[in-house]
This record gives sequence, C-alpha cells and structure tokens, in this order.
Amino acid sequence: MKYLRLGVNIDHVATIRNARGGVHPDPLRAARIAEAAGADGITAHLREDRRHISDGDITRLAHELTIPLNFEMAATKEMLEIALSHKPHASCLVPEKREERTTEGGLDVAGGYSSLKYYVESLKGADIRVSLFIEADPKQIEAAKKIGADIIEIHTGAYCDMEDPAQRQAEFERIQKAAALAEELGLECHAGHGLTYGTVSPIAAIPTIVELNIGHFLIGEAIFSGLEPAITKMRHLMDEARQAVA
Repeated sequence: MKYLRLGVNIDHVATIRNARGGVHPDPLRAARIAEAAGADGITAHLREDRRHISDGDITRLAHELTIPLNFEMAATKEMLEIALSHKPHASCLVPEKREERTTEGGLDVAGGYSSLKYYVESLKGADIRVSLFIEADPKQIEAAKKIGADIIEIHTGAYCDMEDPAQRQAEFERIQKAAALAEELGLECHAGHGLTYGTVSPIAAIPTIVELNIGHFLIGEAIFSGLEPAITKMRHLMDEARQAVA
C-alpha cells in the first residue's frame, strides 16, 4: 500500500488575517500546527493580487518550515522570479483570473504548451519539482508528460460539487482513470480542490494518487473544532480509506 500524503493549504488563514489587517492569525503558526497534526507538506498560493498569502508569508514559510513547501503560482515572470529566489520543494502552476474567488478549473497545458514550457524548464533547472494543476483529461495529462512536469494535480472541484450521484460517480471514474494514466506515464499524481470529510474517502482510496491537497474546508472546520483536530480527522479518514483497499 502506498502511503497517501496530506498537503494542507493555509491560504485562508491569511484571508482571515487580511480581513482586518495586522499579523493575526499567522499562516506560519498554522503551518506548524498542521505539521503536528499529521500534514506532510504545506501549500500556499501567492496570487498576483496578493489577496491572501503575502510575499512575506512565502519568505517565512520557505525559510522556517521543516516540511516541504508547495508554492502555487501563476505562470508569470514575477512569480517565476519569486519561486527561483526561494527554491521551494515544489511549484504548482495553476490558472489564475483576477475576478475569480478561487481556482475555477485546471490549466490548459495542451493549449498553452509553448508558453508554459519556459516556466517548467526554468523551475526544473533550479531543482524545483514542477506540478501542473489540471483536469482529469487524458489530453492534458499527456501534454504534462511531454512538457516535462514531475507531477500532476487533478482538480477535484467538479466531483465535490456534484449533487447527482450518477454524475458524481462518472466524474470519480474519470479521476480514477486519469490517475492510472499518470502512473503509467511516470507522473506522480496528486489531487485536490473542494475536498471535505464527506468527499475525501473515495479519492483517498485511489491507489495511484499519492497526495491530497486540502485547505479551505479545513480552515473552515477549524473555526468550530480547532485546526489540529480538523486536520487529525481528515488524516484519519484518508488513512482509513487507503487501508481499506490495501
């Protein structure tokens, strides 16, 4: 049985801090609590408009974390310079629109191959692992392999949002096939976006997925139960699901 890693996204700790200004709550403190609760890595997305995570947050996370930092970034020269200056464990290229509340879908690697190749090669040249956030689409997975990515992260938002059981099952099967294709091509497969206690188990049970990245739901649950118990419960559900298919 492959161990399933948990990456905790701390973006929305910064969202709460920025609602009032000042320094509380501190994303680095949240990252340390996440590690103590069983997180294997920390994800932070430095958006172009700095709506939550700040440059200072990335500096502190990059230099003070004792677990890997996954730096989510748009494919822009500014973000590339920041990634190269800090050299996180991994950089995940994501699509980014100024008007969106959160990332709304996967990156079009096949359509944007020429422009994305420069960023993938630049990051890999600095010994930064490159991840691409994409839909569960064979065309995009094959393009990710061709462009030289190390990792794909499958967007699970549509699966989590579907209320019709048949539609959700169809989307689950699409994710399952995508993860199998990624392994076949030699790509490490992660998944994330929108996962909750109620939706995580089937995704965690897919043996070809090696990491889940979860953030917004955990920060929301922390309001009611505390961050450490919220992460501990998610970790337990992931482990339970993975053990059931061992």
